[in-house]
Amino acid sequence: MALFGDPFRSSFWSSPRYRTLLPGSTALMDWLETPTSHIFKINVPGYGKEEIKVQVEDGNILVVRAEGRKEEFQGKGKDRDGSVWHVAERGGGRGDFSREIELPENVKADQIKAQVENGVLTIVVPKDYSSPKPSNVRTINISSKL
Repeated sequence: MALFGDPFRSSFWSSPRYRTLLPGSTALMDWLETPTSHIFKINVPGYGKEEIKVQVEDGNILVVRAEGRKEEFQGKGKDRDGSVWHVAERGGGRGDFSREIELPENVKADQIKAQVENGVLTIVVPKDYSSPKPSNVRTINISSKL
């Protein structure tokens, strides 16, 4: 697969359109293409459906955002309620994350469905075969003068 046509190219460059936007996020994703749809599976452990927002912006950018509640934590020692933290490897609670994915041209953006179950957000984006896809090939006429 060519890097220039790869929607995950931000793994190599820093384009904000194709990545998890907040560092330390657990928003790992799988993207599966079937003959009828694109299926995105995004890890959202601990988030409820009320905390997750899925939108299509700018016509073809799928945006997934979640806002988590932060647990009060002040490092090693006692919290306000007298609790003692011994280990805090998870960062003291769930944070926010945002993920943006550029959708292919042949999708039905108005028929996208999403569900969250067992810490996995599944987004199904149906393909659109009703309108013919415009050709990417364009012939350029050659003249003897510019």
